[in-house]
Amino acid sequence: MEDSGQKPCAAALGEEQLPAGGAVRAVEVYGRQAMVTLERDTLFLSQFPGGWRVVAAGCVPNTDKPYRCQVKGS
Repeated sequence: MEDSGQKPCAAALGEEQLPAGGAVRAVEVYGRQAMVTLERDTLFLSQFPGGWRVVAAGCVPNTDKPYRCQVKGS
């Protein structure tokens, strides 16, 4: 976000207009990776030494392909 937005991450993220996620519908954990399905969004998380962090947000299913995500971490 900082590289592409030329702004600090928090400022750049605020401009992405992500959907208000809503209530949690499901959580699936695969080792150090997780998918959290909300009412109006899907998030992908990874576990780091400091805890779980969102690595993709604003994600929607993409037919038989991986999810299409509005915001992706590196």
